[in-house]
Amino acid sequence: MWGRALGVALATGLGVWLAGLAPVAAQERAALTPEAMWDFARIGAPALAPDGRSAVVAVTRFPADAESPAVDLFLVPTDGGVARRLTSDPASESNPEFSPDGAALAFIARRDEDDAAQIYLLPMAGGEAQRLTDIPTGVSQPRWAPDGGSVFFLAPVWPDLEGWAAQGERARERANGRMTARVWDRAPFTYWDQFVDDREYRLFQADVDTGVVAEVETGRPVYAVSPGPRSYAVSPDGGEIAFMADVDPTGVRPNLDVFTLNLSTGETRNLTEANIADDSEPLYSPDGRYLLWGQQRIFGFYGDKVRPMLLDRRHGGVQELASAFDRSASGLIWAPDSRSLFGSVDDASVRRAYRYPVNGGPPQRLTTGEDIDSLAVSAAGVMVGVRQSFSAPPHLVRINPRSGEAAALYDWNTEALAGIEMGRVESVTYPGANGAEIQMWVVYPPGFDASRKYPLMLLLHGGPHNGITNSWTYRWNAQVFAGWGYVTAWHNFHGSSGFGQAFTDSINPNRSDLPYHDTIAAAEWFTAQPWIDAERMMAGGGSYGGYLASVLMGRDHPFRALVAHAAVYNNYTQVAADYGPEEDRFFQYWEDPARWQAYSPHMAAENFVTPTLIIHGQLDYRVPVNHGFELFSTLQTRGVPSRMIYYPNENHWILKRDNSIFWYSAYRAWAEQWAPPGPDAAATPLWTPSPDEVARSASGRSAPLPH
Repeated sequence: MWGRALGVALATGLGVWLAGLAPVAAQERAALTPEAMWDFARIGAPALAPDGRSAVVAVTRFPADAESPAVDLFLVPTDGGVARRLTSDPASESNPEFSPDGAALAFIARRDEDDAAQIYLLPMAGGEAQRLTDIPTGVSQPRWAPDGGSVFFLAPVWPDLEGWAAQGERARERANGRMTARVWDRAPFTYWDQFVDDREYRLFQADVDTGVVAEVETGRPVYAVSPGPRSYAVSPDGGEIAFMADVDPTGVRPNLDVFTLNLSTGETRNLTEANIADDSEPLYSPDGRYLLWGQQRIFGFYGDKVRPMLLDRRHGGVQELASAFDRSASGLIWAPDSRSLFGSVDDASVRRAYRYPVNGGPPQRLTTGEDIDSLAVSAAGVMVGVRQSFSAPPHLVRINPRSGEAAALYDWNTEALAGIEMGRVESVTYPGANGAEIQMWVVYPPGFDASRKYPLMLLLHGGPHNGITNSWTYRWNAQVFAGWGYVTAWHNFHGSSGFGQAFTDSINPNRSDLPYHDTIAAAEWFTAQPWIDAERMMAGGGSYGGYLASVLMGRDHPFRALVAHAAVYNNYTQVAADYGPEEDRFFQYWEDPARWQAYSPHMAAENFVTPTLIIHGQLDYRVPVNHGFELFSTLQTRGVPSRMIYYPNENHWILKRDNSIFWYSAYRAWAEQWAPPGPDAAATPLWTPSPDEVARSASGRSAPLPH
């Protein structure tokens, strides 16, 4: 919030792959449905073999008759060819990592009698995967040592306990004990959909031959809340480790710093102590000369530009690469010659691959059009990545690191996509707040006829500092909405990422006004189009987008109905969110109550008259569920047509297959009620409260829901 499969068998894989290369025979195609979308295979980030000849990806499928997804690892030749299944165990596998010589693959799985996720090693020459670790609290983020003799990993531990037996006993007590109280003496206490307990993540090393595990004494936890895949890195000579750690002693001023640990002397150094904001994702160059990390400089602003910082380990100097480039660096990887880096950059509504020269030259754009991310490059110079768009789910591609030309590799969804008709996608711009140029994606219904009039579904993105790029999503999929018969649009309002630091930071601390005006301007742009029925326009969004829907509710707008998913509705109760205890960048609510209230949608409840669908999950700790119920209660009290959908087992997002399919069906029913789909349909009469309903609302008595 304000604060982004079981694969086909080898026998059928060849036919699917050939179908992806040959022209698809003429056949009847249908619009994309949620059910069809949930049948797609989903691929993870690729792990590239050292010789570059193959990549391994985790492939996830969600069978309709299964309680949980099926995830297996597949080997994909990078010169084109059929993907080969590597694992078929009922347990899910993730985090594949090739050994330095390419002879073995490490991955994470929870198999058979495992109490928690463990590291498994699979010989690439053939044979079964063998378990390497037996850690009762579970492991994550495996990294091979440069000599291939051991694997580093992170594991959560209770610092007051000694030995794995004691750790396992407490884990079992916490999971099965009858006493369930939780106690905190400092924040944070929640994170997205989990309660933060009193464990901390530490670094360990497992010997490949013996399985013996030893702790690597870093002197402090490694990003204690939830470590990611780039929480630490190992130098090419194996003598040093760089890692991220939160140095905040209070719990309310988080500050990630980058540390190095000399494995010979045990000396630890804080490289970024002077910076008050986050430093993250350390990465050594292949020749060992440089250490890279990303740096933000504004405390309390997650949308701040991420700057690539480069430490010359030979001479000791630190420099910022591409300081004049007004984009955030992300997903950076080293070229094999250590002279440049590659990254996937959020760049004006498209994630493009860029090359960053180490010599200080400007970044060079490599790709255009569709989104490219999850880059990987081998020592031999072979590069792969994941490509996607509004019309194509993520699929593996090989990328020419010089020209940026991308060639599709094996795609598990080729056959399924051949039977689906996607709507045309267009990028447009229009004048928004303060005359600024606002970029907007428009997805037209399949078979769109510009001589007829269609309803509008305007989607309000979350974040707010997360721009909408040309990418696929399983939540809020614009092609699904377009398939129902709606012109569907995402606009990158003020505050969106990818359009420069000033644009991203323009809505702070007033998070409502500029995006509101951009949204109204988008509606006006559509009203001026001859193919839009201005009497059938809807808007909806989740997270910050739900907040913006709530803002619209209290102000003038042209939308017949709204959808507010996981909406921040009341600024005061948002202090219970997972980032609620953090110090605000500008002011705390008790320091300037008037300004705090001005940004809170609930203060304009007297103006609420728009029919609204509200959706919220019980396990959402980013935007606690009380927001949804507060908004629903307010609308019900005012007699405004409203519907509440509550998920007891979902978090900030709807992630389960059946729940997601119901989400789309409920969204569609609400949309059809207030803004009927398709060309030239009759508009629903605009709902307005009767005098009696207004009087009952003003008196504080509940009004009956109008029919």
